Amino acid sequence: MSNPKVAIVMGSDSDFDKLKGCIKVLKRFNIEVDVNVISAHRTPEQAEQFAKSAEENGIEVIIAAAGKAAHLGGVLAAFTTLPVIGVPIKSSTMDGMDSLLSMVQMPKGIPVATVAIDGGDNAGILAAQMLSLKYDSLKAQLKQFKKEMAEEVLRKNEKIKAEAAEL
Repeated sequence: MSNPKVAIVMGSDSDFDKLKGCIKVLKRFNIEVDVNVISAHRTPEQAEQFAKSAEENGIEVIIAAAGKAAHLGGVLAAFTTLPVIGVPIKSSTMDGMDSLLSMVQMPKGIPVATVAIDGGDNAGILAAQMLSLKYDSLKAQLKQFKKEMAEEVLRKNEKIKAEAAEL
C-alpha cells in the first residue's frame, strides 16, 4: 500500500503562512503533502483540472484554504468525489466570518467539511483521521498524538497549581 497523500490548495500565496501548521501536522503523520496555489476566480480552469485529476494523481483528501468569498473549496468539491476540507482564512473583511460562511453554506450535494477560521492545524488532523480509516498505522499515531496533548494539559495544570499556591 502506498503512503497517504493530501493536497493543500490555497487561493493565494498570502495564505501560506496560515497553512504551515497544517503541513507540519500532515508531515508528523508521514502523510505526503502536495501544496498548490490555485484561484477559484482567477484560474478556474486550473481548479477544475486539478480537482478532476486529483484522484488519479494519488490524492485522497483535499484541503482548500481561501479568504473573503472563499469559493475554492466548493469549486474543487464540485469536480471531485474526494473529501474536501475547507480552511476559511481571516481577511480584512469581517475577520474571516465571510470566508467561514461561504464554506459552510454549501448547496446540497457539494459538501465541504469546514474547520475554524485559520484552523489549518485542525484541517491536517481531520485529514489524518479520515485517512486512518484506510491506513491502520495512522490510528496508532493519532492515539499517541491525543495522549501527548492530554499529557501537556496535565503538565500545565500542575504548573498553574504550583504558581497559584505561591500567591
